[in-house]
Amino acid sequence: MNQKITLNNLKIGKIAKIIEIHNTGSIRRRLLDMGFLPGTEIQAVLASPFHDPIAYQVRNATIAIRKCDSKDIIVEEL
Repeated sequence: MNQKITLNNLKIGKIAKIIEIHNTGSIRRRLLDMGFLPGTEIQAVLASPFHDPIAYQVRNATIAIRKCDSKDIIVEEL
């Protein structure tokens, strides 16, 4: 079984599968609308100079997310 981690700990270039989303409120709705759904593959592709935000490839789109939001997303490394 692969290791489960929070999305903010996924290394650049690594691919994972979204397991759970613990965000609440409008940020949860926004993430779901952008394709952050359980079972979806996600790849960390680019980090800003201070590693906040980090850009992820999700369903053929590149989306940057702040660490405070990505720490509530549980992924399983592939």
